[in-house]
Amino acid sequence: MTARACAALPPTGNDVMTPSSATYFSSLDQADITQKLAAWRGAWPDCGVLALLAEADREGLPALRAACRETGVALAGAIFPALLHEGDFAAHGVWLLCLERMPANFLIADLDTAVEPAEAIRAAVENALGDDGMPTTLLLLFDAMVPNIGTILESLYLRLADRVRYMGANAGSETFQPMPCLFDGERLLANGVLALLLQDDQGAVLEHGYLAPDELISATATAGNRIISIDWQPAFDVYRAHVRALYGVELTRENFYQYGVHFPFGILLASGDVVVRIPVALEQDGSLFCVGEVPANSMLTLVRAPAVDSQDTVDKLSRNLREQFGAGAGHDLLTFYCAGRRLHLGAAARPELEQLRRRSGSARVIGALSLGEIGSLGEGNYPMFHNATLVCRPWTGQGGLGGP
Repeated sequence: MTARACAALPPTGNDVMTPSSATYFSSLDQADITQKLAAWRGAWPDCGVLALLAEADREGLPALRAACRETGVALAGAIFPALLHEGDFAAHGVWLLCLERMPANFLIADLDTAVEPAEAIRAAVENALGDDGMPTTLLLLFDAMVPNIGTILESLYLRLADRVRYMGANAGSETFQPMPCLFDGERLLANGVLALLLQDDQGAVLEHGYLAPDELISATATAGNRIISIDWQPAFDVYRAHVRALYGVELTRENFYQYGVHFPFGILLASGDVVVRIPVALEQDGSLFCVGEVPANSMLTLVRAPAVDSQDTVDKLSRNLREQFGAGAGHDLLTFYCAGRRLHLGAAARPELEQLRRRSGSARVIGALSLGEIGSLGEGNYPMFHNATLVCRPWTGQGGLGGP
């Protein structure tokens, strides 16, 4: 396992940067990117970029690296199925998010084989945090193929607790096939995490809008992301029976992927909150493979997904953004939007992005389509791995934070 870091620098006195601190390129033209990076570096000599690269253009990474080397701009980034641009999901291109001063960042490999993967993240983060008490948000971008992200987050919280706020998302391919998806100026790797220490303690807000019916079932046998049995019966048999009874849909092996995204599981927490788990594959033994771990003996339900005309999720996000960050007028809104949510909502996913922009008062919604999201429910700071959510925070480049 390896880790690499850049020295953390204190923020400057400027509170707000303009929306030009994030630029979308529809193609990875090295000359165009070099021109933009040179302008940023001329304004902020210690700047760096967080790059969100579309999977379809991953072959353009060498051009991006070359532009960063030519201009002396530090690079860190991840590859996602699609990007959020102008109220739509763009299959091509790259978002370059400028940071006025490149924060401490770590590219950590081999989480899938590490005995204590959380310890490697903790050691790198604590070394950069120091003892100055500077408020910090820990942005985590995982490879979606890491099988135990929920457990890693739990272990990481036991080590770091409230010294940081937590937010993040999963990168990779929407096909859920292995693909190197995390990178910096020199390396491209799989089965790892990219961590950045943003210089604020505001974290992010998240919401999914899924509601849980009263009927509960129990995941009586699980193995990481797989639900093997429900109420002591084969998982698929029970799942199929409940979907038939509640929604009148007959599931088969052939239509499982088509329909599973519409009928996700909800893990009920003691707080009353619901953590969504989307089943994406039916194994030969009848077990269900979900995006994210399902602890053994979890109390589950089949959650009711938001109706396509529901505005409840956007209402909650906008309200929480105002409460946590203040007015958002003029700021970009960095958003990770769950790929499973887009599959469920279909054509209604695009209007949801536009509603979010208008109601939050943001200049633009920028970001990526993600394969799982990281954040805290309610007012707590306990990080959890989620499906079907939107994770949002203002982005201006000043440590990533948009001030009120």
